[in-house]
Amino acid sequence: MKVRRRGLAQRVGSRGAKVATAAVAAVTAGSLGLQVQSVLTGSVAGASTPALKAHATPGCAGPNGAGYWQVSAQGGVFTNGAAGFYGSAGGMELNKPIVGMAPSVDGRGYWLVASDGGVFSYGDAPFEGSTGAIHLNQPIVGIVPTPDGQGYWMVASDGGVFAFGDATFYGSLGATTLNKPIVGMAATKDGRGYWLVAADGGVFAFGDAPFYGSLGSTTLNKPIVGIAPARNGNGYVLAASDGGVFTFGASTFYGSAGALSLNKPVVAITGTFIGNGYTLASSDGGIFNYGDSTFCGAAGTASLGSAIVGLAFF
Repeated sequence: MKVRRRGLAQRVGSRGAKVATAAVAAVTAGSLGLQVQSVLTGSVAGASTPALKAHATPGCAGPNGAGYWQVSAQGGVFTNGAAGFYGSAGGMELNKPIVGMAPSVDGRGYWLVASDGGVFSYGDAPFEGSTGAIHLNQPIVGIVPTPDGQGYWMVASDGGVFAFGDATFYGSLGATTLNKPIVGMAATKDGRGYWLVAADGGVFAFGDAPFYGSLGSTTLNKPIVGIAPARNGNGYVLAASDGGVFTFGASTFYGSAGALSLNKPVVAITGTFIGNGYTLASSDGGIFNYGDSTFCGAAGTASLGSAIVGLAFF
C-alpha cells in the first residue's frame, strides 16, 4: 500500500523539539551517558536531506561517536553515549502506545511510531505521513527509514506494509494467512527491498532483498522479536525474547543472552555502524552488547514509567 497524503497525518513532529544462543552476554562497563527527557515543544516539521555520517569513532563521546536511543511505550526517549536528545512524546496523551523507533540518516533526529501508525518526528527526521487516520486491520509493529532518510516504511502485525515519502512499496503479506504475526522489518542497503519477520522466525523477502533462510520450521524456546540487516546487506540477524540470536547469510554470530536468566524479555535488536556486532535491548531498559557494539549506558538505570519497546543506534 503506497500512502503519500500528508492530510492523513494525525500527528506532526517538530524540527525544533522536534524503530534480535549459546554464549553468555558480556555487558561491558563503560561511561554511562544516560539522559532521560520527556519534553515536546512545537513548530512544524520539515527537513532538507541531511549529510551522511562519515565514520564512527571509538567510545561513547563526540559528534561521530557511538550511541543509541531507547524508547518506552509512553514515548519517553532515553539517550546513551553520543546519541542526542531531540524531543519525545513522553509528555503527550497518546491514542495508542509507541511500538518502535528509527533514526534519521545522520543521527540528528528520529521517528517514533505508535501502534495505530501515528508518527512523531524529531530533530531533522522529516514527517512524511502516517496511518493515524486510517482504519488498520492490525496494529503497526515497526518503522524503518529509507537510506536517504526522506521516507519510511511501516509494517503491521498482519504483514501489511505502508510506504511514505520516497519509500517504495515492494509487496506485503496483508492478504496472506500467517502462522504467527509479523514482529519486525528491515530494509536492504539500497532501499529497494525489505524483509519481514514473524514471531515464529519465518522470514519474507520483497524487492531486491535476498532470502537467506528462516526459523519457520524450527521449534523455538521463545518467539522472535526483531530483525537487523547485515551492514553490507548480505544477511540478517534475528533475536528472540529470551535473548537467543540467530544469524543468516554472511551475518556473524557474536554471542547471545540465550543462556542468561533475564529480568525482562528482549524486545529489540539493532546492528552497529561498522557492522561487526549487534545490540539487544530488554523491556526493563537493559542493554546487551556483542561484537563491536559499545556499551554506552542503559535506560535500566532510570525509573521507567512504562516498558522499553524500541532501540535505535547512532
